[in-house]
Amino acid sequence: MRRRFFVDRFDGRRATLTGDTAHHAGRVLRVAPGQLYELSDGQTVWLARVEAAKRGAVEFSLLEPIESPSPSLATSLLLSIVKFDRFEWALEKATELAVSEITPLAAARSEKALVSAAPKRSARWQKILSESAQQARRLRAPILHPVARPAEAFRAASSADPQAVRLFFSEAPKAAPLRTILEPACPGGSRRPANRALLAIGPEGGWTDEERSIALAAGFAEVSLGFSILRTETAVASALAAVNYALEP
Repeated sequence: MRRRFFVDRFDGRRATLTGDTAHHAGRVLRVAPGQLYELSDGQTVWLARVEAAKRGAVEFSLLEPIESPSPSLATSLLLSIVKFDRFEWALEKATELAVSEITPLAAARSEKALVSAAPKRSARWQKILSESAQQARRLRAPILHPVARPAEAFRAASSADPQAVRLFFSEAPKAAPLRTILEPACPGGSRRPANRALLAIGPEGGWTDEERSIALAAGFAEVSLGFSILRTETAVASALAAVNYALEP
């Protein structure tokens, strides 16, 4: 399977890879003239041939366009900040599972030191998303939004597509099984099929009552992934896989 790279733009029938990715391609992958790769500018994908591999830049000629369909389901992940190794693992897997955009949440029970340090990790998180998207051969990387408080993110969601499925994942006994929300919204279900989903996943200490009340007022359905208490990163992978299975036509 050919490796895919993201470039800033196509210049006619040529493109140039620069920055850290070019350094990795030259030093680690040892790209050489004549080799074939896939290039995406975020809009289209082309089969490309390496013409020159220089220090800090790899030059390509574009050979032919490659069909690269996008998911019909747009998924937004509202992800509470947890320990960075687990948070970054979740970013990687969410990208592989086709999430469209991610908003890190400074939840009430997120560690304050992590919340304070989160803005400084933005460049690293962008790199993780880009590298994961290239590995997954996506058209583009997910959008990473600035850190937000849950109340802000939930209220913003209330003005989004009214047909969107809004899921507030909770450990509370009263939370409904996820399937009871997804089945009516899936193709062939009793409701109009959804083309957008918003998933809110809490920190290791769980949501506060206030956060829960705001989410429910914003139209989120409180749902559960089962009897076990999952770590945040496990919940991300499980929830996205289930939503993709149910709602992607």
